[in-house]
Amino acid sequence: MKPIYLLTLFSFLFTKLIGQNTCSSALSVTAGNYIVAMVDGTELPVNSCYGSNVGVETAEWYTYTPTQDASLLVTTDLPINVNGDTRLGVYTGSCGSLTCVAFDDDSGSGFLSTTSFNIDAGVVYYIVFDNFWNANGFTFSLVENDPIMNLVSFTPVNLAHQGYFMAALDMNGDHLDDAISVNGDYLNINYQQSNGSFENVVHYTGQVGYDPGWSICAGDLDNNGYNDLVYAGGGASFIWANDEGTGYSETNYGQYIFCQRSNCVDLNADGNLDVFVCHDVAPNVYYMNDGNSNLDYNQGGLGDVIDGGNYGSVWIDYDNDCDMDLFIAKCRGGLSEANINQLHRNDGNGVFTDVSEESGLADNIQTWSSAWADFDNDGDMDVFVGASSDENGSHKLMRNNGDGTFTDATAGSGIEIATGNSIENEPGDFNNDGFVDVLGAGNVFLMNNGDMTFTMSSTNIAFGPTCDINNDGFLDILGTEGPQINNGNDNNYIKVNTVGMQSNKSGIGARVKLTSPEGIQIRDVRSGEGFRYCGTLNTHFGMGEGDIIESIEICWPSGIVDYIENPQVNSTITVYEGLGALVDETSSTQIAVFPNPANDILNIQSKVAAIKTATVFDLSGKRIMEVHVRNGQIDISGLAPGVYVLQVNADGQMIQHKITKK
Repeated sequence: MKPIYLLTLFSFLFTKLIGQNTCSSALSVTAGNYIVAMVDGTELPVNSCYGSNVGVETAEWYTYTPTQDASLLVTTDLPINVNGDTRLGVYTGSCGSLTCVAFDDDSGSGFLSTTSFNIDAGVVYYIVFDNFWNANGFTFSLVENDPIMNLVSFTPVNLAHQGYFMAALDMNGDHLDDAISVNGDYLNINYQQSNGSFENVVHYTGQVGYDPGWSICAGDLDNNGYNDLVYAGGGASFIWANDEGTGYSETNYGQYIFCQRSNCVDLNADGNLDVFVCHDVAPNVYYMNDGNSNLDYNQGGLGDVIDGGNYGSVWIDYDNDCDMDLFIAKCRGGLSEANINQLHRNDGNGVFTDVSEESGLADNIQTWSSAWADFDNDGDMDVFVGASSDENGSHKLMRNNGDGTFTDATAGSGIEIATGNSIENEPGDFNNDGFVDVLGAGNVFLMNNGDMTFTMSSTNIAFGPTCDINNDGFLDILGTEGPQINNGNDNNYIKVNTVGMQSNKSGIGARVKLTSPEGIQIRDVRSGEGFRYCGTLNTHFGMGEGDIIESIEICWPSGIVDYIENPQVNSTITVYEGLGALVDETSSTQIAVFPNPANDILNIQSKVAAIKTATVFDLSGKRIMEVHVRNGQIDISGLAPGVYVLQVNADGQMIQHKITKK
């Protein structure tokens, strides 16, 4: 069925709505378009889809009773609502005892709402809009379509938090994804424990100059073994983890930026993470990291359209040369240059070339974000460009031809049936079948069939960062109000944690390649997917029924390549740059280290050049000690017993070696 909201504005049949201020007086509606004059109802849902009614004072109530099984699209993402802000929940049951079945806050354009879900004939559905953001009037649309298949399912879990959950990644060096929410000057972290529980800690960061009103990203900016955060709002605030990972402090440099998507990425391959921020109304900006926690502000060179339009940046290696390229999803309406998507090729040494036209990705589709993955498992990154409105066309699937160009593969892919729009589009293998899916397109899952076609699957979850918040090998979603746990299946998986030594500690920018009898899969380690959130920095591979992995290859930003042979499925491996996985007791041919294990004194002999300094890291990548090498020896008596990584500077060449302290 063609969605009614795609018709011209003049053909809308609007109905003035009255008398829907309580559950018992909810106004019955059918498929169509409706005006809400004001959100001023006196009753609130007892069992709110958002976990509580904090901040909610009023609501508007409607009922919808389908005559046949179908799916229902509820959306405020309409041209008439531009610049609006809405929030909705959908319930079944009886007044006073309702159960949430669907909800959405900001999945549409800007801060508008859109959600699709299956409906059963004869069941009464309560559609409730609240005033959490504002009580201003708006128009909403209801559209019936064919039923949506349920190919993946999730269960919500409550976690203590302040503000909204914004990020999900390791914050204490144990490689388990933690749940991160932000409330002004307070950073709330639910640390995932090995037994499946969480430890909730609230950190005071000091006065924050800019909150993450538009986006958040993360990475170990100072290479101390703990991830830092970047808040992107009216400017950029940098939240630094201390050397123990137990506290945080904020700095900002005061520049005005109309921030959109932000990313941590090593722009010049010097081993230090830089920070890139999309600018909505001017050329993009980036902060270059000198390695001493100093960030130098720059503007221009990576998207120079004078009036901006830069929304959703994502850093990917589209040409398989082991460095990160930049795609920018653009949104400005009409045929403005600020509305044409851009691809910037990384030519090395901090030099980038705009290849938007020659690649075939210079499209004026209205989009806030894109989802990049090797959807056909042929060894290169394809892209789903998600529409945020219907002004210049709908979603597009672009296949990487392997020669620097892309071909439109939308027709016949199944993407066409996804009629809802989104500002968020995230890739991930959500059912572990070995093919990357997409969460987006109006808050639905586009499940990859393995042949560059997709089947739409319904979901009741709220958007958020992808992660493995319960460490079971299946990708979960950290919704704005709490984790949505993937119910999983019998498929296999493997997870890879990357710890940089010459490259940045987070391993951001590394290309991970898995080879199995079923074929090849690739992943990039990225900071910031979709538009707003930052998910796990661990790489995740579904294996389907496959139980053999021939090898995992990692190409690091430094150019170092590590190979791990025959890792076990349904496991997590940690790979240290230049050293391979922890299970591999590899040794360097360039230096001799003895005795190993050692008690107090460690002898170091170089086969390359004189060694002047040595640094010892623990297995999370945290720097433990840095000393001068005197007479070919260092004193490690102060180290606790355990396994460490020794890094030496041999006449400018950095060499690593595993050591054990008795």
